[in-house]
Amino acid sequence: MLWQQLQNQPVILDWSFYGPVILFVILIALGVPVWAAIGAASIGMLYISQVLPLSLVGEALFSGIDHFALTAIPLFILTGDVLVRTGLSRKFLDVAEALTNWTRGGFGSATVLVCGMFAAISGSDAAGAAAVGRMTIDRLVESGYPRPYACALVAAGACTGILIPPSIAYIVVGLILGISASTLFQAALIPGILILGSILVTNSVVNRRHAYTKGVALSFGEWLAQLGRTLASGWYAFLVPGIIFYGIFSGKLTPTEAGATAVVVTIIIGFIIGTLKWSHFPAMMVSSAKVNGVILPIIAMSLPLAQAMAAIGVPQGFVYSVTSLTNEPWILILMMIGILIAAGCVMETTPNIVILAPILKPLADNIGMNEVQFCIMLITALGVGFITPPLGLNLFVVSGITGESILKIAARAVPFVFFMLLVVLMIAYIPAFSTMMLPENLR
Repeated sequence: MLWQQLQNQPVILDWSFYGPVILFVILIALGVPVWAAIGAASIGMLYISQVLPLSLVGEALFSGIDHFALTAIPLFILTGDVLVRTGLSRKFLDVAEALTNWTRGGFGSATVLVCGMFAAISGSDAAGAAAVGRMTIDRLVESGYPRPYACALVAAGACTGILIPPSIAYIVVGLILGISASTLFQAALIPGILILGSILVTNSVVNRRHAYTKGVALSFGEWLAQLGRTLASGWYAFLVPGIIFYGIFSGKLTPTEAGATAVVVTIIIGFIIGTLKWSHFPAMMVSSAKVNGVILPIIAMSLPLAQAMAAIGVPQGFVYSVTSLTNEPWILILMMIGILIAAGCVMETTPNIVILAPILKPLADNIGMNEVQFCIMLITALGVGFITPPLGLNLFVVSGITGESILKIAARAVPFVFFMLLVVLMIAYIPAFSTMMLPENLR
């Protein structure tokens, strides 16, 4: 990568950097689409600095997204759309409810689990928040949860969309930093489960304190029989995540091949059970194209920006500035986490990854952090930012589909942020959490 080749060059940051950054912030504040703001900053940085030709922008727009790994993104997005259209997502909810209806968290715990199941297929937090929110929030309120808390619970659970593999975010960061997406998927499995567990624990603690709802009194035999009946009526829904996980973790399928297989299997199941018709395809394709049309232009515009920043020495300048304040690794890690959470509050995952990963990676290298561990920390911290009050993006998504006040939802999200942050700190300071699933030579 270009930024790696230029690490040893002198650090000279001037208005060739600060001017485009100010322009970017102004354009975002004015409501200009993110991809256009990033493109303007890229062109401005190259034009002012003259370190690289402006023709780089046109070349990077096409060569940057002409990558086989990126094909997985529209495939996973389409799989999520087909999943909702065929009703298979409701089968996940039925199984999650059967698993947890005896616990004190009740349907709240089922909601978190179904968010994790949806994440294991779609790889998108916003899609998960919208899909699961529409299915569960009214039922959460009926079961005794206050509406603002129900919204916060869904927003927190949907954070797993970028944290549990397969995830679009890991595909993007792998592309930017030159790391295999399959490797990142393997490394992210344990951290993703830990985040999911932290949300379940938070819901249990809050529910116990406020007594929102109680679990159904069942004997072990009754619970097992109910779970068996539910699995028997919807086992086929789990073929989709099963194929994805087996294919990727066994090494028999690349993420792109797993995504393509998942789409085909989901469509076949939909036709077999009669919930999918040919007439549904235009709407599904349009819906998926809209989401994909938001992600890929951002990636395309961000790549020349990342190259321009590398050429003028932004990564080196950032490392120099930060390490001149302190050389303590634990403090530097805290600073990186703070930057990532703040960025996750105000901007979507993709631009955050493409802009921040090349800047923060040299700092992580400087303190001896494993590159895979760094990627897992980066994505997980950005995920926490999605529900960090008052600007977390998932809070706005859930508020938009329910009409609930964003401030009320944000207030109820605080316990989830606290417990998820504990997991981020564990990942950042204990490498084994993100490397234990990897081969010895990658740890």
